[in-house]
Amino acid sequence: MERRATFLVFVTASLFGACAEEVNPAEQARIDAEKIAAVERANIVPPDPISPQRIDFPDYEENDLYGSGCAFVPKGTAMHPIALTQGETAFMKIDDKMVRFAPDKGSKQGPFGTWQKYDGKVHSVRLLVAPGDGKASGSETVAYPATISIRNGRDQIVYQASGTAQCGF
Repeated sequence: MERRATFLVFVTASLFGACAEEVNPAEQARIDAEKIAAVERANIVPPDPISPQRIDFPDYEENDLYGSGCAFVPKGTAMHPIALTQGETAFMKIDDKMVRFAPDKGSKQGPFGTWQKYDGKVHSVRLLVAPGDGKASGSETVAYPATISIRNGRDQIVYQASGTAQCGF
């Protein structure tokens, strides 16, 4: 008796399955693409912006930030740098902490032994210095127009500014 009931359930399920409308491959591909796009949209997390802080004299002393390199100063900030780049390291002050970055030596080289890109644990820094000779701004420094962008681990821009890169010894 149980065998007959099981058989009837199986046959009934098979018949209903056979009645289901088959989807042609092109329609199935369209449906799949829509589902994939919906999942991708759901996984896009908006970037969490950051506000780099100016690097002050005590920060220079505590982190031994002396030597050749570039200090990026955003427009309208009275010559207070928010990023320092050197040949072997870069620093920014984020959330009251000095954050260290390593040079991406696969990126293009900048003035005074710096690099265009530096990578950190959470963010990466790109300092794009305008090509050319710059303008002398001191006995050992040259000012270049520059743009800085900070990106998160998903390569989303979390900070961007134009300004001046003060480069020298």
